[in-house]
Formats: sequence, C-alpha cells, structure tokens
Amino acid sequence: MTYTNFTVETDADGIALVTWNMPDKSMNVFTVEVMDEIDAIIDQVVADAAVKGAVFTSGKSSFSGGADLSMIKGMFTMMLEEKEKDPDNAIQKLFDVAGRMTWLWRKLETCGKPWVSAINGTCMGGAFELSLACHGRVASSAKSVKIALPEVKVGIFPGAGGTQRVPRLTNAQDALQMMTTGSSLTASRAKAMGLVHQVVEPDQLIAAAKQMIKDGLKPVAPWDEKGFKVPGGGIWTPAAAQLWPAASAILRRETHGNYPGALAIVKCVYEGLQLPFDTALKVEQRYFTQVLQTTEAFSMIRSLFISMQELGKGARRPAGIEKSDLKKIGVVGAGFMGASIAYVSAAAGISVTLIDRDLEAAAKGKAVSEKLVADSVGKGRMTKEEGEKLLSLITPAADYEGLRDVKLVVEAVFEDRNVKKAVIEAVEAVLPEDAIFASNTSTLPITGLAENSKRAKQFIGVHFFSPVEKMMLTEVILGEQTGDKALAVALDYVAAIKKTPIVVNDTRGFYVNRCVFRYMNEAYDMLAEGVPAAMIENAGKMAGMPVGPLSLTDEIAVDLAQKIMKAYIADLGEGAVKPGHMALMNKMVDEFDRRGRKNAKGFYDYPPKPAKKALWPGVKDLYPQRKAEEFDVKLLQQRLLVTVALEAARTMEEGIVIDPREADVGSILGFGFAPYTGGTLSYIDGMGVKTFVELCDRLAADYGDHFQPTPLLREMAAKGETFYGRFDPYAKAAAA
Repeated sequence: MTYTNFTVETDADGIALVTWNMPDKSMNVFTVEVMDEIDAIIDQVVADAAVKGAVFTSGKSSFSGGADLSMIKGMFTMMLEEKEKDPDNAIQKLFDVAGRMTWLWRKLETCGKPWVSAINGTCMGGAFELSLACHGRVASSAKSVKIALPEVKVGIFPGAGGTQRVPRLTNAQDALQMMTTGSSLTASRAKAMGLVHQVVEPDQLIAAAKQMIKDGLKPVAPWDEKGFKVPGGGIWTPAAAQLWPAASAILRRETHGNYPGALAIVKCVYEGLQLPFDTALKVEQRYFTQVLQTTEAFSMIRSLFISMQELGKGARRPAGIEKSDLKKIGVVGAGFMGASIAYVSAAAGISVTLIDRDLEAAAKGKAVSEKLVADSVGKGRMTKEEGEKLLSLITPAADYEGLRDVKLVVEAVFEDRNVKKAVIEAVEAVLPEDAIFASNTSTLPITGLAENSKRAKQFIGVHFFSPVEKMMLTEVILGEQTGDKALAVALDYVAAIKKTPIVVNDTRGFYVNRCVFRYMNEAYDMLAEGVPAAMIENAGKMAGMPVGPLSLTDEIAVDLAQKIMKAYIADLGEGAVKPGHMALMNKMVDEFDRRGRKNAKGFYDYPPKPAKKALWPGVKDLYPQRKAEEFDVKLLQQRLLVTVALEAARTMEEGIVIDPREADVGSILGFGFAPYTGGTLSYIDGMGVKTFVELCDRLAADYGDHFQPTPLLREMAAKGETFYGRFDPYAKAAAA
C-alpha cells in the first residue's frame, strides 16, 4: 500500500520501518488523514505474517509537534455546529471525536505485534502519547530532543492516554509535575523517569529500535500484564496519603482554580489509577470532552495555539512584498535593551553592528551577550563553540560606518526625543536608500519621531519587552506614514528572531503599556480606599495575573512610572493623570527614595538573596487602612481584570489595534493577562459583551467613570455581537 504521509519498508528481519514524513510541512502534525493512515498501517502490519514488529519514526528533523491547527479548529467548529443542529447528540459526537486518538493508540498497543517508537527532535502532545502506546521507546541523545505533554498550556490536557500511561510508568508525583506544568524533558530525564527505555547516539536510533524487536520485545504493555503494580504502590498507600492532599493544595496555590484542564489532570490520574486500564481511558475521555466544552479551553486554544501560530507566521504581513534576507543589521544604543536586542539577533544567526557613543560603551553592551552565553554554556543549553559563533556575530563600534550595508537598523537609545532625533539624523546620513529604520520605544509616539526622518515611509517602531531574551512579544508600531515595505521587513525580522509580533497603530503607550498601566492604576485606587496591600496583590494573582500590580510597579520601576505620569501631564495637561496617582508616585520616589526593585526598595523590600522580597511595612502608612474583611476579594479581582479589558476595547474602538488576535496574544505575552481567559478581548467575549457592559456599569457607579463602557461596547451589547464576530480576522484574510 502507498500512503500520503508515511512510507512502510520491511527489512530482511521482518521489521517494518514506518516513517512519518508529511509533504509540504516543516513538521509532522496530526490530521484526520494522518490518523486514518496510521489506522490502516496498523491493520497492514497485523495482517502481514512476514512482519514481526514495527518501528515508528520520523523522516524530518523532529518527530512531531502534536495536533494540527485545522484539526483543532475543526473540533470546535463541529461542536458549535452540532449544538445548534442536534443539541441532544452533540456531546456524544464530541465524546466520540475526542476519543479517536485514544482508541487508535490503544488499538496499536493491543494489536499483538511489538511496536517501537524511535524519537528524534521534538516529540510533544499526541505524538508522545503515541510513543507511550508503543511497547518500546528509544530516544536520540541529540540536544534537539524535547519530550513533553504541554496541552495544559493551551487549556486542555493529555487526553489520548497520557494521564493514564505516564503515572503507570513513573511515580505519580513526577507524572503530575510533568503534565500540570507542561514542561519539556530531555531524553536523559525521560529515561530516568522510566518513560523512555534507551537513549542512543542519533545515528544509532533506528538500529537500536529494531534491535529491541530482535531481542524479543513483548507486544504487551506493562498494565496489560497480570499482577501489574503501579509505581509507588498506587492510590491507597501511606505515600499516596501524603501526596494527594499536597498535590491538590499545590495546584490550588499555582492556578487558583482558574484552569479546568489542570484540575482534570489530577482527577484523571487519581481516579484512573484505581481502575482497569480501558475503564481509566474512558474516564479520561469523559473529562477531556468536558474540558473541551469550557470557555477557558476554547479561548486558550484560540489565542495561545491558533492565533499565536498565525501571527508568528506573518498573518499581518503585507502581501506581494519579497521576503527580506536579513544577514546583517545595526543596533544603535548598547544599553541593556540594545545589548539584549543584539544578543537575540546574533542568536538567530544575524550579524550585528552594535553602536554606542564610544568603543568602551559598545564593548560593555557586548559584555551583556558574553554573560548570557556563559550562563547558557554553563547550564548546558549551548556548546562553547555555539557560544563563540554567536559572539563573533556582534561587532562593537563607535561610529556609523558599519551601517552602510545594512537593510535594517534598530535604534535603542535613551527614551528622550532630542537624543533619538540626533541618532536618527546621524544614522540616515550613512544608511542605504532602501534600508528600514526601527525605533525601540515604549512611550514616544512613532509619528512624532518620524518627523526627524527624511524617509518617514521607511520609519517604524519595534517595541521589545524586557528581558528581551525571555519575552516572546514584540509590538510593531505603524506611524502615520509608515509604508508596507517597512512593515514587511519589521515582521520578517521579528520572525527571524523567533518572537511573536502584534501590529499596532500609533498612540501614546501603544497597546501593551496602555493596558498594563490600567492594572497598576487600579491598585493605586485600591490603596487609597484602604485596601490592605497584601489583599491587592493576592487579588491580582487570584485573578490569574503572574504578579500583583504593586509588584509589577516595582519591576517596571516606581520612578519610571513617575516619569511617564509627568510626561503625560506635560503633553496632555493636568487631567491626563489622577492627582492621587501622581501624589503617590512623588511620595514613593521623592520622599522615601523607593524606586522599585532596581534600588531594592519599592512597594516591596528586596533583601540580599537567599532572603525573599516582602511587602514594605510602610505601605500601610501611605493611607488609612481598613480591615480585609470589609472588602470582597472577588470584586477586587473583577476590577483588576475589567479595567485592563476595557482599555483593550478602547484601543479597538480607536483603531489602534484592528485584529482581536493581536489584542489577546499581546495581552498574554506582553504582561501575562490571565491566560485562562484567552486574553483581554476573549475575556469580554467569554462572558458576553452584554454581561461585561452590565458589570462595567456597576463598577462605574461605585468606583468611578474610568469603568464606563465605551460607545462601541454598548452598541455591540445591544446587537449581541462579539469582538471575534465583529472584527473577524478570517473574513479579512478571505477578502484579501
């Protein structure tokens, strides 16, 4: 038989090599067609008496990244359509679709012939669940091998046998840790946990896999053997009596009950380990069907899986412009941001001329990369040779001559209009005619900066977030005259350095900073109302934010928040900032010299390590304090999320952001907006615009006009619209 996505070759020893190599795909992914072909291959292997066993491997540099976007989209589309057409049977149909992979892997596992998975490169999600169903697993020792069940990160969980096989191969604690965090394992760690049988040199992978079959590998999973015992003794043991209460408490501490997928993992493992294997798989299938119907799963999959991939692949890139081949760029400004931009560029194989006022300052900027490389080499994430190659791509310089042959310059100098004006003029004096100038600014509007340029069409903003090497988001900002070529080059650059871009139109604070300052400002209001600082911080974390708003102020720097407020007042007048907010920042900085983490004292105190930060005792003296029991913590959570979501809605109404995917992805990657919601606009759509408007009206009545719904929101509520319906990105793509 011939297959579209697989080849099957049987050697002289009767071992079939099943090679997965999807045409026109850079990585193997699961589609309905792929699963149909695997089903047929299992039948072929079983039916052929000459075949003693089979090795499953990949013809690409990676094994598989898991499910395909179209299959995930199709599952949700099917569910919505079926609920409208046949609500009584819709859940049964979803249950059957959700179980397709589960029972296909079980068919392979019980087919009576041995299967070995030969894992090279990335092996994640359903691909690792397939490997777990094989009777033997061999992994390459290459550094590129990453093994994971990361589904919890997109709102679901390993629902094709993962929650049942992993805790039957390793201890329950490690199994829960792996699945509830979605963390990646190296090949050696997977072997130590008992999830992989052998780790071999890359060129020995197939031979080792075949040898397992030659050595008489039994075609029976351990849990199908009589007398099988769960590692650690199962649920009803003294050790389990300690594990499970702690596991539930840790999950609550880490997720605050916001992630149905994470809770389902704990339930599946706890219940499944007490049942026969096939019954346990049905329990998992039921929980998977249940989680698929949650708003959290729908929103997280859409934003963190589908939208993120679409934006990363250039969903907003103008059509008809040839892809840029950026072999060399310039970075002007070798301070912390510029130095880090140079590092991520060199890590992508791009040659960088790093320029500052003198060679010493430029060399100091390169030293940032040297430290990052040393850390990576020390932790085994990079070889010494790879580190040396990366550093060789960064050339410190004190003049602009090295920019004469670049296609892109990223300016990252001090956030001052006059300083940037001088740099723009000096760079353009040597820059090639067709090159693009990108300013990394977090507060200054791009249109105003472009007035200093002789070619405003080729001027664009590229706003990085600190620390650059860790933060995955980049805001690409269009000035009023920015042309399509500049946008295309900027997006090509962001893709090359493996960041996710959002494209926003020009405004003060752009998108992310406008939203994030709302989060912090609401906390300042709460402090003034007498809400205890610890309660504010805990409300932020309980709402799903990574840190509380006062902690975030410290991270950004209290004195920077003060400077930004002063700039708003200078440019827009006294009414641009609440007087109480300005007074609080002035008191913190000018009276107490509390500037945030950078000087080890802000709203928190930062003692030397290993001591941990703690709220500054003086916070309670800033305003008269009231008792915590006087406040509704749920209401505090709502205030913190609603004020941010409302600002995101304003940016859509003003045309600053025009694609809901970018608002959602930008809010999660930019400042960690409650990921379980799917992002700011998905938070609104998830509860319904009408419900959101009613909530805003109640908050506005009690806490001020900044909670007033916008005219667009009122209109959408009246019409029963959603942001993803009104601003449908897929309709735009189809029209284009």
